[in-house]
Amino acid sequence: MGINIELWKYRLFKNSTLYLDQIFQKGYSPVSADGSSKNPIMVNAGKKAAITRATASYTFEQHIKGKSQKTRELVEMIQEFILGLDSQIEETPKKYYIAYKISQNIMCMEIHKQKVLLYLKLNPKEIENPPPISRDVTQIGHFGTGNFEISVKSVEDCETAKQFIESAYQKVGG
Repeated sequence: MGINIELWKYRLFKNSTLYLDQIFQKGYSPVSADGSSKNPIMVNAGKKAAITRATASYTFEQHIKGKSQKTRELVEMIQEFILGLDSQIEETPKKYYIAYKISQNIMCMEIHKQKVLLYLKLNPKEIENPPPISRDVTQIGHFGTGNFEISVKSVEDCETAKQFIESAYQKVGG
């Protein structure tokens, strides 16, 4: 672990006397080349992860690669719609999703084999009559931002999602 560990046993007597007895003391602390006492394996792993995060780049094509023609068409319909709302909207592919944002994320899109999940920056509690293809994911972990999830499996679902995408765009500042 690269840290000093000590184990002590204590006794408190009736006359309020405290007795301390040292059971174990680890005085060894590996020192790396830079003079720090950090574990060099963990330091290297952290550096590698930081470089990957800083230099990794993803593309839209990587997200749709290997998906069915139907799923690809749905993704392209959604992409065309959201990018058509405003020329300032940026498409930012990440490792697990594609984010669409202006000053902040409007929507994040996860592409699966048989469906497309949209996470919209909307408060699910403020939506009257949410469609059956949606759910509140406020307390559920997921990639990207947005607490209102819409599952798109067909062109009809895509048409239903458009009004909510536009609402999220308006709410973020469009």
